[in-house]
Amino acid sequence: MPVSLVDGESLIAVDVGRASTRAVLFDVVEGEYRFIAAGQAESTLEAPERDASLGVKNAIANLSVVVGRTFLDGLRNPILPVREDGSGFDAMVVTISAGPPVSSVIVGLLSDVSLESARRLVETSYNRIYDIFGLDDHRRADQWIDDLLKIQPELVVIAGGTDGGATRSIQKMLEPVGLASYLMPPEKRPAVLFAGNNMMEAEVKSLLSSQVGSLQLSPNIRPSLETEDIEPAARILARLSVDIRKKQNKGIELLETWSNGHILPTGYALGRMMRFLSAVYAGSRGILCVDLGASAAIISAGFKEKAVLGVYPQFGLGENISGILNFASAEEILRWSPVEVSPGSLKDFLLQKSLYPGTVSATREDQAMIHALSRQALNLSVKSAQRSFPPHVPVLKPGLLPFFDPILACGSALSDVTRPGVNLLLILDALQPVGVASVILDQNDLLPLLGAAAERNPLAPVQVLESGAFLSAGTVIAPVVFANFGSTILRARLIYADGTEARAEIKFGSIQTLPLPSGQTGRLMLQPLRGADVGFGQGRSGTLQISGGALGVVFDGRGRPIHLPSDPGRRRDLIKKWQLALGGA
Repeated sequence: MPVSLVDGESLIAVDVGRASTRAVLFDVVEGEYRFIAAGQAESTLEAPERDASLGVKNAIANLSVVVGRTFLDGLRNPILPVREDGSGFDAMVVTISAGPPVSSVIVGLLSDVSLESARRLVETSYNRIYDIFGLDDHRRADQWIDDLLKIQPELVVIAGGTDGGATRSIQKMLEPVGLASYLMPPEKRPAVLFAGNNMMEAEVKSLLSSQVGSLQLSPNIRPSLETEDIEPAARILARLSVDIRKKQNKGIELLETWSNGHILPTGYALGRMMRFLSAVYAGSRGILCVDLGASAAIISAGFKEKAVLGVYPQFGLGENISGILNFASAEEILRWSPVEVSPGSLKDFLLQKSLYPGTVSATREDQAMIHALSRQALNLSVKSAQRSFPPHVPVLKPGLLPFFDPILACGSALSDVTRPGVNLLLILDALQPVGVASVILDQNDLLPLLGAAAERNPLAPVQVLESGAFLSAGTVIAPVVFANFGSTILRARLIYADGTEARAEIKFGSIQTLPLPSGQTGRLMLQPLRGADVGFGQGRSGTLQISGGALGVVFDGRGRPIHLPSDPGRRRDLIKKWQLALGGA
């Protein structure tokens, strides 16, 4: 029997989302940490409660009912630590994604150096960039001040200058920031994070500390022109984000007390988990995690030498959902709908959904629209994140996704395992992965919570990941090719562990499957035709060992990028066929 390195510490991890709040119990079973159960309740950040802690209490109460243990006392406060009668639990961690995006401004020197690094830094949390001030900005100092006063940002990130490098130019930028902040009402003054030349610490404190809401200094995110190191600053920015949330909602401070300070933005916590996974598992291929929910779309990619995190509130499916029309037309979104929907109906749906983000789509048209919106939001998010991928990562064709294996999916829009085929098709349409990749559904949305738990107990995430708490949707084979519709582009032969075999002939424009249940492995022989490339080289055959999943082996023969027919009727019929191929309706 495995031996635990901890003495049975029970842990409740809470996620406060825009629409719902979840409480998840991790505890030691037979010497190892396991995911035990989850409780859920409606979030209470908005009127009439405006207190996040009430939703957390309700979620923990529901968790108590599920597991048959008492976690709250008579006043409905968490019982920490465990009492002699067995009630309570030992520790709590919290992640939070709810709340409006933090209004942010970036200040830096060069647009392709410090300002670009600062943008990547700001995108590690739930921030919205309202303006960028740089060395090549043609506005005068008084115009900077006027614009800052109009925006009244909650957060200002200042970067620029290599360590021991430029000081004068940075000083010129600090002065209008300090003066504009001083002219704001004290309660409206922004939090400032300085992540530039580390030789200017004393000067920055002298110019800003008494004029801004709060001042934090981090190691330089661009210590040299060739080097970018965002993580130390991202950790400080995560803390600043929580402090800003505390001002927005009275319940956050109570959650911080209950968790003994172990509270993180959900996106940052997910990024932490992916950094761990990339360090352990990433080889020649990267690993990718996508999270799509009400508050934001999150893309976290891990490569052997670098992890990338992008949090995009503008692509969330909650109150910001109507903003997707700023990035894509109604017609572009509706091309993914299997039923006929007018652009006017989509706009009405977006307005209703932004007002009532917790509503469930009941009609076939509403479901078609939310699935189409999910595809567009996820596609826009991954394209935004690709700007931050390492430049030398190989791709089969410009504009396509690099090789990723595995691809993990979580968030309310992607993790429903009652119909894994619906989720898998959404992921394939939006991301358009290439080559061979296993797709894993985080059915309980554990990854961000495990990222937060790692701060309290590094052992828990490792053991939970290995416990089978995630669902494998299957292994996807996606050749890069363009051919005539219906042409054979790939022949496949799957040999099962018992020696039996199955064959498939993949036509261009189709999706086909071969059965391979979860927990089983098989040997897959692939013979590409018509110049197709599945990762072995153009037209080259190969054999590989694969694992099964809920949908077995999925062959996506639609080529990359996917070209949808221009005729609406034919396009909708084709989408319905793809849905049926993966068990959808």
